[in-house]
Amino acid sequence: MTDDQIHRLVRGGHDPQKVYAAFKSAVEHKGAPTVILAKTIKGYGLGEAGEGRNISHQQKKMNEKELPRISRTLWRAHQRRRGGADSIYRPPVDSPETKYLLERRKALGGFLPARTLRAPKLEIPPLSEFADTFKGSGQTEASTTMAFVRLLTQLLRNNKIGKHIVPIIPDEARTFGMDALFRQIGIYAPKGQLYEPVDSESLLYYHETKDGQILEEGITEAGSMSSFIAAGTAYANHAVNMIPFYIYYSMFGFQRIGDLMWLAGDIKAKGFLLGATAGTDVAERRGLNIRMVIAS
Repeated sequence: MTDDQIHRLVRGGHDPQKVYAAFKSAVEHKGAPTVILAKTIKGYGLGEAGEGRNISHQQKKMNEKELPRISRTLWRAHQRRRGGADSIYRPPVDSPETKYLLERRKALGGFLPARTLRAPKLEIPPLSEFADTFKGSGQTEASTTMAFVRLLTQLLRNNKIGKHIVPIIPDEARTFGMDALFRQIGIYAPKGQLYEPVDSESLLYYHETKDGQILEEGITEAGSMSSFIAAGTAYANHAVNMIPFYIYYSMFGFQRIGDLMWLAGDIKAKGFLLGATAGTDVAERRGLNIRMVIAS
């Protein structure tokens, strides 16, 4: 058969009726397994631009000759003029298809991506409320980790923005001395505490609750970053301003999720990333002279 004769055939794997008939026959057949051979053409519909060619998956653009060919292949049932851009079929403006597409675009806010700010503005506390923290620790040297936890605790206790703070910890909260927050605001668990923690006898035991605020993710940098992105884009997606803090003791974890950090910046996620904080943690024990890095 010539290429033109083959192109006129509707191969079984491309024909919905044939595919349906094959599956119907297979379902109704009893007593033996059934094999369906759905014959297809690689790059079906691309015509000379890619049908039956290994480059089909990498096809990026078509020339003026190939575009009308695809138009004729995909819309053979429609009468149209040959050649030029007019040969490409476009449903009428009042057709059900066009109306549906326009309605969906309108519901999504138009033809161009946009960030619609619907979240009510937060009332940020004045710096005067943190005066004691800014005074420093006097003669006692304090690590940046300790200073941050004090500041975070004050933010969480604030009656105006406290409930909007989202502490995200992709490893171990005790590393940061955040034990006290277990009792104060709890670790978020949608089903509550389903086990007896190993430190249940201590005052600052692991307290999981349905209305907890700390996201204690375990050792999953990528999962924690996904939570950061969800909270950091809530202002646009859910009309709720959230202030996520992604807290990690080492710089190495950030190296593993650089692509997600790039994504967060690209989609305008809002929040704070804290990595390689100095203190009695692994980074310091490894001899790394690194201080806290904050990026908003």
